[in-house]
Amino acid sequence: MQPQWVPTERDVADARITDFARYVESETGRAAPDYRSLWQWSVDDPAAFWGALWRYFELGEIAGEVLASAEMPGARWFPGTKLNYVDQIVRQARTDRPAIVHVREDAEPREVSWVDLIEDTAAFARTLRALGVGPGDRVAGYLPNIPEAVVAFLGTAAVGAVWSACGQDYTAKAALDRLGQLEPTVLVTADGYRFGGKTHDKRADIAALRAGLPSLRATVAVSQLDLPVEDATPWSDAVRDTDNAAALIETEPVDFDHPLWIVFSSGTTGLPKGIVHGHGGVVLEHLKAIALQSDIGSEDTFFWYTSPSWMMWNFQVGGLLVGATVVCYDGSPTYPTPDALWHIAATVHASVLGASPGYVLACIKAGSVPRADHDLSALRTVGITGSALPPSSALWLSENVGEHVQVSSISGGTDVVSAFIGGVRTVPVWPGELSAPYLGVALDSFDPTGAPVRGEVGELVVTRPMPSMPVRFWRDEDGKRYHDAYFDTYPGVWRHGDWITITERGSIIVHGRSDSTLNRHGIRMGSADIYQAVEQLPEIAEALVIGAEQPDGGYWMPLFVVPAPGVELTDELRARIAATIRTEVSPRHVPDEILLAPGIPHTRTGKKLEVPIKKLFQGADPSRVVERSAVDNPDLLDWYATIRPKTT
Repeated sequence: MQPQWVPTERDVADARITDFARYVESETGRAAPDYRSLWQWSVDDPAAFWGALWRYFELGEIAGEVLASAEMPGARWFPGTKLNYVDQIVRQARTDRPAIVHVREDAEPREVSWVDLIEDTAAFARTLRALGVGPGDRVAGYLPNIPEAVVAFLGTAAVGAVWSACGQDYTAKAALDRLGQLEPTVLVTADGYRFGGKTHDKRADIAALRAGLPSLRATVAVSQLDLPVEDATPWSDAVRDTDNAAALIETEPVDFDHPLWIVFSSGTTGLPKGIVHGHGGVVLEHLKAIALQSDIGSEDTFFWYTSPSWMMWNFQVGGLLVGATVVCYDGSPTYPTPDALWHIAATVHASVLGASPGYVLACIKAGSVPRADHDLSALRTVGITGSALPPSSALWLSENVGEHVQVSSISGGTDVVSAFIGGVRTVPVWPGELSAPYLGVALDSFDPTGAPVRGEVGELVVTRPMPSMPVRFWRDEDGKRYHDAYFDTYPGVWRHGDWITITERGSIIVHGRSDSTLNRHGIRMGSADIYQAVEQLPEIAEALVIGAEQPDGGYWMPLFVVPAPGVELTDELRARIAATIRTEVSPRHVPDEILLAPGIPHTRTGKKLEVPIKKLFQGADPSRVVERSAVDNPDLLDWYATIRPKTT
């Protein structure tokens, strides 16, 4: 296989990671002639690497040790060292470029200057202090992806309080399942949002949410639809300069592991887990991932399609740490046309655009040709996450967006609010593969006995600690839930729950979640391999494959498909789907049945509900197998609960 993108000599010379390698050599005398050698050093000596990273980005004085304990779980990073995330943002202030560009479906883009960002953040921090909010208190957001959400987060972090947010596509119940655990003191919300050409009045959900949060001292409401929110402080009042000191942000110096934000797991089984991340771990991880891995800097415009419910929102805000302009878009990715994101990228001159494999596939099926229809001359990288990107989609991006554009698939998660694996500006890209593990990520692939494997499917593990691993889970005082989530399979080693293959060239193929593995006749396969084959067919809009062990020892593997509009699931189409899986994936993994489905249920961050549906098919109680408020279309669960295998 040939790479689809190869860095030029200029790419390598100008890359920020090349500059960092030179810094490491000047500081330590250790040469790193290529990415692989730099990565190896970063995982062999994590204290040296993360300490060098801290100094390279000039984050201030290190009070003592970098890594006081490398035990997992329980690693102790930078004890005694203090900082505040917001200080690193303020350092980037400038007047020649905006901090944020806000894009809406119904209006021209609006620029937010660095001066306005900092003044509003300072004013909101003073509003919080006036309400008695201080270090450790929680501030909750129920907001679309708008600049005010960024300001509210930064103001919260400045006073040492803890931010947590949900997008307004969540119902009040789904938001309460998350934010209600935190007993927040202040709620920041908006009257509603626009999506797909429609307005969504959220005032009833806001009222229900407030009723379920007795700890609230105040609600602050942003006007998006010009609708009054009863008994709420208008956003304009919360960021009003009342003492002529708006430009001065008084930040609270906090410990390295002081909570910055709480992000939530998908919550498909039981209440979502609140994952706590600290100021220091996020600052270091995001500077590394954004500046070194993604090569985003102060001249870039960084646009990732996301929402405040998803950790990619937190990641994109991190673009401000390097002085980049970030783009907040709160509309549909396919409105008014399927290529809406490409249009926005052209309008804002994005240098980095982030999307999902599903969006790319939708553009393919719509016949979009972004390079012909939009001026993408500023675009350097297309980032992809959410699920595995098929080789065919990766090649489509090269052919229809531009051969010069790097396709950077990344894989990580809410757990570390970053990526373990992804693209690097100095490493080639192979279709359907992620180029390399990130610096500081001691990535490996284990078999069930804990032995490393290469060239075959294994469990994604991390064998050394990272500063952005969770500080703890919320309401997990003894740490048991945290331990059981990552460390109960391989003691002292983080098991992430993904199937991967590490290739002979060091790239990585992601096969999907290991807890939803297809295990036909002892041969394991990730569901992503099936989706890549089936969903490329123009007649298929989406698919869901389940492998369910049966009580009599049998194994039932159905494939549910949602045909494209106007397409009928005929026997001929079923035969073609089976033939596609047989020839492109594996003859051992041709499904037992191919069933017409009314839709595919997802988490609210877009992941298919494989494990809960599998449990339904194994006879689990539908009321216990999944929390309906965590599902994008919960009514679909009732349909899947009626499905049973014809044979076992």
